[in-house]
Amino acid sequence: MVNNGYQPVTAVWEVTMGCNMRCGHCGSSCAGPLPGELSTEEALDLCDQIAELGLKWITLSGGEPLTRKDTPDLIKRLTANGVSVNIITNGWLLTEEMARKIKENGIATAAISIDGTPEIHDKIRKEGAFEHARRAFAAMKEQGIDTGAVTTITKQNIGILRELKEELIAMGVNSWQVQLGLPMGNLKERPDWVLEPKQVRDVIDFCYETAVEGRIRIYPADCIGYYTVKDLETRRIAYRTGTYSLWNGCNAGVRGFGILHNGDILGCTSIRNREFVEGNIRERRLRDIWEDENAFAWRRQMAKEKLSGSCRTCTYASRCLGGCPNTRLTMKGSIYAENEYCAYNLSLKEKATKYSSCDNAEALRRFAESLIPLGQYQEASFALMRARELEPDNKETYRAMGYTEFMCGNYESCLAANDKALELDGGDTYAMGGRALALYRLGKTEEGLRVMKRAVELSGGQDPNLLQDYRYMTGAV
Repeated sequence: MVNNGYQPVTAVWEVTMGCNMRCGHCGSSCAGPLPGELSTEEALDLCDQIAELGLKWITLSGGEPLTRKDTPDLIKRLTANGVSVNIITNGWLLTEEMARKIKENGIATAAISIDGTPEIHDKIRKEGAFEHARRAFAAMKEQGIDTGAVTTITKQNIGILRELKEELIAMGVNSWQVQLGLPMGNLKERPDWVLEPKQVRDVIDFCYETAVEGRIRIYPADCIGYYTVKDLETRRIAYRTGTYSLWNGCNAGVRGFGILHNGDILGCTSIRNREFVEGNIRERRLRDIWEDENAFAWRRQMAKEKLSGSCRTCTYASRCLGGCPNTRLTMKGSIYAENEYCAYNLSLKEKATKYSSCDNAEALRRFAESLIPLGQYQEASFALMRARELEPDNKETYRAMGYTEFMCGNYESCLAANDKALELDGGDTYAMGGRALALYRLGKTEEGLRVMKRAVELSGGQDPNLLQDYRYMTGAV
């Protein structure tokens, strides 16, 4: 375990920016190798540092990693050090000879970027690219290499995913990762290719359908999700877990990192602005960069309170932290922005719109109260907010809002709702207890205890819920 408590498990290493294609959606705008690329000696030394840091697996990418002549040697060194190696390639150079060589050098899995049926794939990438990918898959299958495909979804190919699925199955591909095309690099120059937020649901529906079908293992990338039933079930099937596999926040800087062609270390190779570079292995050892107490602060210090829009008040925010930071950065200009491509966020906005057309505050309160036992606190909160608009001085609405906001982890909103309830009825011990708990969760422990003690006294010490909350706050339970 590294000294700062963060143990990296995986990394992505862009071994070169050199590429033999000019893909329309390339996020790095790859062409020829860039100045400063690590030498073979430097790269092999970095392989040793990666092992010393305790990584379990690493992905070699680019550019096109096989345009770098020593990539097989890097695979061999990493594998010898006990690090499992995956490579992502466009397949053009993955001949029978190359497949045999990387197999001998210990490759664990090899994935080919493939973005459509033959016509569409070649249009996006290069004439003949699909046929080269087909041959590459065949060559890897001959060598017994575990194969995968990676598809970047844009408006160019979202309509042919089912046809592409059949192509991949026919080629014997074992697994398939799909990811959203984000407006960076070449794709930034083609905004008409970028999906609309609502289309992420179509992607999730397709992933769910494919997962349940069971003919090919499909993995939605970290930019897709996050808490809809279909998304969770897809991930459960993909990772073969007994329960839903919940998104636990971005791996960058906490469980993984990225390496650029020149040895720059950052949290994620997609978030590559200079401000996110934590150091360079030519200047400091990899372990020193990782263990620096100031490194990866943007991710390690990310908190719900730093988010904006609907993400800030989402019931999953403390765990999710807004989903993929690069989605927010490329779409909205900030890693703290609201994630408009979150399917859960989309569903909440639709519900808020639905409630805005209801003019019966009492019906809204009753509906919210029916949702609370089901644990649907976020939706209940939307219904109550509309009820508050209709009846701004109804104590019952604020009491219920205090509870739902607390359960959503929105302690400031919880405090405000209970304060309003107490303004309407200063002797309401339920609202008083809710206020105390909100203060406690906001770090105002002494004030919270005073308020809770007062609530217990006013109830005559007979309210079991207040007594339990008081014991919780004093550490007695």
